[in-house]
Amino acid sequence: MMEQAQLLYGRQLLDRQLQALAISAAGLQSRPAMTPLPNRQIRCERCGQVCSQSEVRLPNGNDYCPACIQLGRVTSEQRLYFLPEPNAFPVRKSVCSWTGQLTPTQTRVANLIKTVFQEQQTHLLWAVTGAGKTEMLFPGLTAALTAGKRVGIVSPRVDVCLELAPRLQAAFAPVPLALLHGQQTVPYRYTQLVLATTHQLLRFYQAFDVLVIDEVDAFPFVDSRELHFAVQQARKPKSACLYLTATPDAKLLRQIKQNKLAVSYVPRRFHGFKLPEPQCHHLRMTPNRLPAALKKRLAGKVAQQQRFLIFVPRIVYLRALQKQLHQEWPALTTETVYAADPDRHEKVAAFRAGRQQVLLATTILERGVTFPNIDVVVLFADDCVFTTSALVQMAGRAGRDRQHPDNQVDFYYHFYTTAIRNACRQIQMMNRRAAQETDQ
Repeated sequence: MMEQAQLLYGRQLLDRQLQALAISAAGLQSRPAMTPLPNRQIRCERCGQVCSQSEVRLPNGNDYCPACIQLGRVTSEQRLYFLPEPNAFPVRKSVCSWTGQLTPTQTRVANLIKTVFQEQQTHLLWAVTGAGKTEMLFPGLTAALTAGKRVGIVSPRVDVCLELAPRLQAAFAPVPLALLHGQQTVPYRYTQLVLATTHQLLRFYQAFDVLVIDEVDAFPFVDSRELHFAVQQARKPKSACLYLTATPDAKLLRQIKQNKLAVSYVPRRFHGFKLPEPQCHHLRMTPNRLPAALKKRLAGKVAQQQRFLIFVPRIVYLRALQKQLHQEWPALTTETVYAADPDRHEKVAAFRAGRQQVLLATTILERGVTFPNIDVVVLFADDCVFTTSALVQMAGRAGRDRQHPDNQVDFYYHFYTTAIRNACRQIQMMNRRAAQETDQ
């Protein structure tokens, strides 16, 4: 029974979910799953969505929440069952197995993060791509885990979680880690350290003493009221929350300007070199024809056996461009990848291992993945799919290798958009900050 009760520590489940786990509701705390509001509105207590009752009324007279229905339908007749988080973890004198070393800049930021966790603050860390954000978390995580605190690290993208999982397991080998995402088949277990997609926070209630949200500007978190609600609900009333990003959105920038959110900057990558700045090329093109200027640029990379990553805004462009590359360079090994590609993870692993010379991708690879020594080429950079943050993140895939910090980044476009201009300015601004830190 004790083992079953642990499944409810800091979690919130519906009655039918309890039944599926063979857990009795006796002895559990509960609250209404939905709360009526004035003007015939109703709020879901799992995701915070407010709906007009006339739009969510079921034939039996109950209301339901359409916003979080993928986690099991919430109706007004149901209750959410939970048990308060007791932090029932074994005492561990040693939790960190990481033996690496931080740079002086990383050490300064790591100490700041440690203070944020200890003093239960809310803070934004604005760090360039490749700054070593994960490693800078380790001292703070070590202190929190040693103190018996429950820690959650979440990201909007499952790819980021899959990339982080082995690194966290290696860094904190003595501490069990639960990896939670929508494609997960392993049953949930109660652990002190949780790595999850942001959607999984909807299942937690006042669970975490420390909550880290990585890639806070990424879809679907950035524009989702429900996921922002889930973050606040998953935190304990007294807890720390750290937001991580390389590309803060307008809302975060506004909060920083209004002094509503404390921020720290890391403008330099872990290896000390500046960010590769994009070279911009005005070029009219179609997916079915490689313009001469583009072919010349790519030919130089092929001749030097320089591997490169090509980003495009549309899935339909992938095959057409791959065909053009094969016609021009028959021996060139290429692969395509997109969000719904069933072989996505295997293809990414193959490219990381150096088994492909070129990988053509949509924005699914704009963040959370690291490849050694690759150039980046963004085609149709003026497409509306490519926001400022997407362009900065795509450019950030280049130059992450200490031995090859000056990889090239190229933006090809017909129209010089505001997103392209702002992306270039943001990269240049962080490089100026890095130079100023060096001069001081």
